[in-house]
Amino acid sequence: MTHEREITGPVDLCLPNGRLNPAAVGWSRRPLHRANLRGWGRTKRWEYWGIVTPTHIVGLVASSLDYAGVHSVYVLDRRTGTEHGTEAVVPFTRAEFPSVSGVGPVRVQARGLSIDIAQRPEGSTVRATAPGVEVDLELPLRPGHESLGVVVPWSTRRFQYTVKDVGRPARGLLRVAGTEYPVVEQDSFAVLDHGRGRWPYAIRWNWAAGSGSGRAIQLGGRWTDGTGSTENAVFVDGRLHKIGADLAWSYDRTDWLRPWRITGDRVDVTFHPFHERVARTNLVVLANETHQCFGHFSGWAATDDGERVDLDGLVGWAEEARNRW
Repeated sequence: MTHEREITGPVDLCLPNGRLNPAAVGWSRRPLHRANLRGWGRTKRWEYWGIVTPTHIVGLVASSLDYAGVHSVYVLDRRTGTEHGTEAVVPFTRAEFPSVSGVGPVRVQARGLSIDIAQRPEGSTVRATAPGVEVDLELPLRPGHESLGVVVPWSTRRFQYTVKDVGRPARGLLRVAGTEYPVVEQDSFAVLDHGRGRWPYAIRWNWAAGSGSGRAIQLGGRWTDGTGSTENAVFVDGRLHKIGADLAWSYDRTDWLRPWRITGDRVDVTFHPFHERVARTNLVVLANETHQCFGHFSGWAATDDGERVDLDGLVGWAEEARNRW
């Protein structure tokens, strides 16, 4: 078990000299950190939105990785397994990213794709275009909805602030290959991964997120192990229950579609994939390999008072990512 401090007021991520602010280390129920990162030096900024509907799964990435921007638009047709994906790598990107999650715009445009995210107190609007794909969605922020913000400290020079906002309702329109698909709030949801920090050159992580029927799960691993921080939580009707323990991940790297197991204090989860997405980038100094599996969850996670929340039927993903960046 970790002994993480809950942060309840606004705080700067960095000291004036650019190193990690000790007062920023902890977790929060809403975005409270200002990512006052300066200059270069393994500095990473990104916004990832994953959207799940009964018919499709959408993934949108806008990122600045110091010396390059890596942006992508991805759509999976859940019925046929057909993928539509466009990625653009832009050297020395100058894209602007807000320093506080949920505040201000994020806009990127490059090589056939565009992503435009408008963030307001009442929610976010996400629009994206790529060859054969148009996304136009509203992601409301309901009163009392909580998200998990965590600072992960490897050292005073290497650290990451992440916001995992799971189970946001989604509504609007998705157009794929000329066919329109309404996105209805009652059976669709969105997940935000907001990241700001300074990373080691080589890193591996696991991430799982799922939602459905007033429940949601957020689990991470490997990259946080041994830091004293975790990004694990279960959500019930929008209320966050922080899980302060490193978890054990078990899966078959020769057959990614076999069930995954994620276990630990207050967590006993099996993930059942129905589709594997593979993403690879290799630009010598910048390289990535991600196996993101979409599927259903079963098992349970316990709330702060020990109640076991049934996770059967939640839909989402589990992934392994390996980066040199």
